[in-house]
Amino acid sequence: MQKTNTKKTVRPARKQHVQPGLEGKMNPLPVFEKAGAKKGKLHNKVALITGGDSGIGRAVAVAFAREGADVAIAYFNEHTDAEITSEHITLAGRKCMLIAGDISNEKHCTDIIKQVIKNFKKIDILVNNAAVQYPQKGIEDISAEQLHKTFETNIYPHFYLTKAILPHLSKGSSIICTTSVTAYRGSSHLIDYSATKGAIVSFVRSLSASLAEKGIRVNGVAPGPIWTPLIPATFTPEEVATFGTDVPLKRAGQPVEVAPCYVFLASDDASYFTGQILHPNGGEIING
Repeated sequence: MQKTNTKKTVRPARKQHVQPGLEGKMNPLPVFEKAGAKKGKLHNKVALITGGDSGIGRAVAVAFAREGADVAIAYFNEHTDAEITSEHITLAGRKCMLIAGDISNEKHCTDIIKQVIKNFKKIDILVNNAAVQYPQKGIEDISAEQLHKTFETNIYPHFYLTKAILPHLSKGSSIICTTSVTAYRGSSHLIDYSATKGAIVSFVRSLSASLAEKGIRVNGVAPGPIWTPLIPATFTPEEVATFGTDVPLKRAGQPVEVAPCYVFLASDDASYFTGQILHPNGGEIING
């Protein structure tokens, strides 16, 4: 008697193409290039950058200008730094507007938006970047006055400026917020500062979800140790001497090394990015 083969024949799931597949047979075809050449990634865009007078803000402002954007810089009272930044933007062939004042004041933030719209007729990009830090040995040394000042400068203006700018933004506009590596790993001597930077991460994630349907992208950048005026202004000479040496690359970064993150997030290259944080931090591994 012939033995019956009861083993089932296993057939692979039906596939349209044999791996790795031919892109030309796809329907619809994937988009792999942008139509039309532009003079720059941010050609004829208008950007507002807080703290754009120096440090990361200055590097971002100049990088934006070199990519074709006109730039408005909101800063506190560092007039000399702001003028130097303005000169470099002008040398790049773009217009620059300087607005001095305290962005912890909501009315001033509203006035900033009004001035930019009056001068440039539009705003396409908002970079919430300005911040302060006051190192202390422990939480018991953080006064109520310091706590209020840190939060009023580092996170409140994100709300003030975003609320004021929203009526002027449209699909394709970009909001970029500067957080910090300290939002992820903490800092024993920058507790209040780190707390504001953590708040900014949540702000980015929540605002991005809120504005997704409008096509307005919201992202952030979390720099590691970067050589900016805040460092010698707030750390001891001994701390400055070793600043940045504890990261895998064994050095502090330069503002120019961070600026490309902002150019990317502000441009159409990042059209599929929202609610994300980029980490130019010298190699620290970030979780969360």
